[in-house]
Amino acid sequence: MTIDVNAQIAGLVSRIAFTPAALPLPRRARSLMIQGTASDVGKSMVVAGLCRAFTRRGLVVRPFKAQNMSNNAAVAADSDLPPGPDGEIIYGEIGRAQHLQARACKAAPSIHMNPVLLKPQTDIGSQVVLRGRVLGNCPARIYHRMRHGMMPAILDSLDRLRAEADLVLVEGAGSGAEIYLRRSDITNMHLAEKADLPVVILSDIDRGGTMAALVGSHALLDPADRARVVGYIVNKFRGDFSLFDPGVKTITAQTGWPFLGVLRWFPIADRLPAEDSLALERSAEFGGRGLVVAVPRLSRIANFDDLDPLAAEPGVALRFVQPGNPIPVDTDVIILPGSKATRTDLDVLRREGWDIDILAHARRGGRVIGLCAGFQMLGRVVRDPQGIEGAPGETAGLGLLDVETEIGDDKRLVDIDAVDRLSGCRVTGYEMHMGRTTGPGLSRPWLMLDDGAGRARPEGAVSADGRVAGAYVHGLFGADAFRGHWLRSVGAQASGLDFAQRTEAAIEALADHCEENLDLDALLALAR
Repeated sequence: MTIDVNAQIAGLVSRIAFTPAALPLPRRARSLMIQGTASDVGKSMVVAGLCRAFTRRGLVVRPFKAQNMSNNAAVAADSDLPPGPDGEIIYGEIGRAQHLQARACKAAPSIHMNPVLLKPQTDIGSQVVLRGRVLGNCPARIYHRMRHGMMPAILDSLDRLRAEADLVLVEGAGSGAEIYLRRSDITNMHLAEKADLPVVILSDIDRGGTMAALVGSHALLDPADRARVVGYIVNKFRGDFSLFDPGVKTITAQTGWPFLGVLRWFPIADRLPAEDSLALERSAEFGGRGLVVAVPRLSRIANFDDLDPLAAEPGVALRFVQPGNPIPVDTDVIILPGSKATRTDLDVLRREGWDIDILAHARRGGRVIGLCAGFQMLGRVVRDPQGIEGAPGETAGLGLLDVETEIGDDKRLVDIDAVDRLSGCRVTGYEMHMGRTTGPGLSRPWLMLDDGAGRARPEGAVSADGRVAGAYVHGLFGADAFRGHWLRSVGAQASGLDFAQRTEAAIEALADHCEENLDLDALLALAR
């Protein structure tokens, strides 16, 4: 059968609808764009640090990233939509990095901070989220031909932030010098041209090749794009920077771009949530000693920052099990994390032999926890009749909980701040899923969430022996009292860690790091 690509594009573009702001919007903010020489050079982290540093100076600061590609996401209020029938706030979703940057600005996260979010489901396709709402699933070749249709919504979101802030810090994506993408670009130099943004280029010297990356970027950019660059910053430097002085002179001589400073290595970067799964490739084990928690490294792992609070506990050794390795037999708890493709990752569990390890662990009396898609995997079956996450069909689950899930096209996005009546602990987090789970197993819920208005609803399921549990709540272990209760229930020690304060201290330290290493007055003067 021949696929009508133009019809597919037209169908998706027809769904690109957004509510424009009342025009004209007053432009209040200066703007500055941070582009990179590659992915994972530290753009998100640097923007977060600058957000807090400038906020501490009394400026109203907002982050912005036109397009993010990440399966780590968070809920954000959708100001375009009126409250629901019971007055409830309507939520969308944005990338985890922009959620952290909003926190650094001491501002509520907004869908306008990341108007386009791509959530990879296969090697060549993603779920496309526009202004917090799912647009559809899209192969890369089609998305590249349709994404310019999103530019009006992107510019409108940026204008809204510019109208409410003194400074907007705009983050690029990947490398701004990928000139073969220039015509379809909505995130780097094309956006900088449309929005008249000055550009600072960030390079990661820790990975090597900084001179080639910066000089090569200059060589590839056309004259108009080169002229937008107001300087460059070297990131992640270790040691004596004077040894690199000749390199700086060469880069500046070859490009004509001013050197704006060096950001030295930030040793506690791992205390802030990672933007994507590249972080999991650098280390397989986190945390301390004691309770051994194993997490299979799924192919489409999502929202794995759910596990950061456990990794921060000194009495927990959190191990991400990489493909090709069995789940260690000394594991106390196996956690199945979120996934953007539940059935695909069930196949991964079986291909790696992890399903055998999990079932054997459960037979030995070990504990198994499932979060969101991991909860779905613990059931009898996962059905996807519409092909929302892949080819239509169904896949057998692990059968550890007496539930089943059907993937539908309605996405549940809910912010949670409630008291769990079963543990007596406050629970915070959010739901973000497209599946509906049913079955007898739900009669034994893991949580009973009380919203404070006398209403309580069951959430998740627990096996009859209490050793297998799952729920849809992301961020569950970030609630200190609940995490402590759960650790004690599995025979581990709770440290009393204030995880939110730990994260806040890391943001403050990052802002200090930017203050100490960069001339913030000079950067602010370059914004326009």
